[in-house]
Amino acid sequence: MKLIRLIAVLALLLSALFPSTGHAQDTAIQIPLWSNGAPGSESRRNEPEEAKDYWVKNIHNPSITVYLPPKNKATGAAVVIFPGGGHRLLVFNAEGRDPARFLNSIGVAAFIVKYRLFREDSTIYTFEKTTRQDAYRAMRLVRSRAAEWGIDTGRIGTMGFSAGGEVADILAYTPGLGDPAAPDPVDRLNGRPNFQILVYPGPLGVPAVIPPDAPPTFLIAANDDPCCAVPVVSLLERYRAANVPVEAHILNGGKHGFNMGYRSDLKEVRIWPQLMANWLSDMKLLEAGKK
Repeated sequence: MKLIRLIAVLALLLSALFPSTGHAQDTAIQIPLWSNGAPGSESRRNEPEEAKDYWVKNIHNPSITVYLPPKNKATGAAVVIFPGGGHRLLVFNAEGRDPARFLNSIGVAAFIVKYRLFREDSTIYTFEKTTRQDAYRAMRLVRSRAAEWGIDTGRIGTMGFSAGGEVADILAYTPGLGDPAAPDPVDRLNGRPNFQILVYPGPLGVPAVIPPDAPPTFLIAANDDPCCAVPVVSLLERYRAANVPVEAHILNGGKHGFNMGYRSDLKEVRIWPQLMANWLSDMKLLEAGKK
């Protein structure tokens, strides 16, 4: 009996010292982008995904996974997240779940997109058509349910890592206006983001010229990244030429795939999410009613 009481007391002490964070992933739900299957993939929508360790692939029924912040923290801002993985798989945990948790901690709703992978199954999928369909549908689906999820439709951004940055670029630099005659009301909505966060983005989708109505953008990559420091520098130069708000960080080290930074030994890499949070705050995106 004394042992049981001791265990109970220890449990109470631990709960006081390490309270539950209430992460939204405990109740996260996955919602298909199309209820009857994605265009061209309807017959494969019931194929199970393959998931192991940090990745997910074999995605034929694209979806969003919803992570909502606690109501007492919610700011009304939202971010649609595109994980990377070279279009062969999705780094779902480190470039989807983990950024979603961080965004929830600062009051931002997050939606992780599982999009079809054109380099995994190039016989039926393409970047220009299939990836574009999934990206626009994800943004429009989130907008269509904004009231339900407590989101301000004027403060919905995107976040892309590596290949996911290429997916985010699709939305940022094309008009994205919905089809007013579309049978599905979701497809009538605007698919462009109000802001953009690109983390070591790949080169696909980088335009030769940034349009003057491009979304304000936060850029970050490591100088020793062999593939994706160059797109960040190129985007920075083109944003400046277009006089569109942009903030860019080139870290001295970190290479490619530093994710949310927590596994790195470099302090500059470990603290980068706070730089992003500062930018969101400075852009007034975390203030209710600000657009």
